[in-house]
Amino acid sequence: MEDRFRMTKENHAQIAEEARMPHQLDAAAAEAVQRKLDAAAARHARNRRGVPTGGDADLQVRLYSGKLGLDYRYSSAPQPRPYHIASVGKLFTAVLTGMLIESGKLDWSSKLSNYFDPSELDGLFRYKGINYADQVTVEQLLGHTSGVSDYFEGPVKSGAPLIEQFMREPDRVWTPQDLLLTARENLEPVAPPGIRYRYSDTGYVLLGLLIERAAGASFESLLHNRIFQPLGMRDSCMLYRSEPASGPLRSLAPIWHKGVNVSGYASLSCDWAGGGIVSTADDLLAFSRALRSGKLLQPGTLRHMDSFDRKFRPGLHYGLGMMEVRFEQFFFLLRGYPRYRGHIGILATHLFCDPDSDTHIVLNFGSTAAIAQSFRALTAITDIVRKAGGFR
Repeated sequence: MEDRFRMTKENHAQIAEEARMPHQLDAAAAEAVQRKLDAAAARHARNRRGVPTGGDADLQVRLYSGKLGLDYRYSSAPQPRPYHIASVGKLFTAVLTGMLIESGKLDWSSKLSNYFDPSELDGLFRYKGINYADQVTVEQLLGHTSGVSDYFEGPVKSGAPLIEQFMREPDRVWTPQDLLLTARENLEPVAPPGIRYRYSDTGYVLLGLLIERAAGASFESLLHNRIFQPLGMRDSCMLYRSEPASGPLRSLAPIWHKGVNVSGYASLSCDWAGGGIVSTADDLLAFSRALRSGKLLQPGTLRHMDSFDRKFRPGLHYGLGMMEVRFEQFFFLLRGYPRYRGHIGILATHLFCDPDSDTHIVLNFGSTAAIAQSFRALTAITDIVRKAGGFR
């Protein structure tokens, strides 16, 4: 009985190993898959949510499947342009944090208050009359459990929320300190630290400042020197704060919000360490592959970030600067689909990877009204790859 049980375990191990082995498509099969992907992308490009009739648009899809040997790209524009990646940028903030932890300059349990004057944190963590600022840790900020409010979409005490100010004052340049001031004066903390999950861009502004102080360099220079340059991400930068290595940033792909193309608004500076990066689909693919192949973080650090025990919303769970897609929570018939890891952004931007099959998917819809549509596209693309044997 023991021998037979041992054989069974070995068989399971062999099956698991075979599932990870490449299953390269021949030329005809690869062409058939690409035609299906083209049709799916074009269908969504024709029906872009939030883009007015005749409006400029640039839906972009980038797909790499190591298992199938598939390298696919699509753009609805004649020439794909750099685009604002929104909260996909939180992955980069998380990676910089992980690097500092690995170098010993930070720890998961490092206290935020060790890097800030009390006046800088005043009001941000005062919940029901008690100031919890000295209890907030790096891990809580990464995982959105610090209790701090969300300056971007949180309920305000009075006046217009920041998203409305963004539209009313398109020429305004926001600094990280401006964003913290907004949170301090017009929003309330949601809970004491470590008690409640609540997505917060304010927390990532604090992380960006903490990273600068721990590393002794600006957030933008750290991105360029530790991630962009080593990975050859020559078309990536921080909007309004740095330039790509390939040359000055001339224009962005359109960004549609309530029927208005805001891609030229200086007020986009309201997104900083929570997602102020401009990049391209090619650059993001390079980042995703490097992250999951161990070129940026040690395996133990990445495993710790991949602890998806908090629900962002049905179908999306949160770790430490990372999201996990659980398709079966969107629709029960999608059970068995891969659990992608990565992040999304409010502009219907996606960067996801299935580490088991070495599959990476990059999407840009460039519209705040296209989140649901972008997940339909992600599902359709995943189904095409799955039927081609990409996840078996």
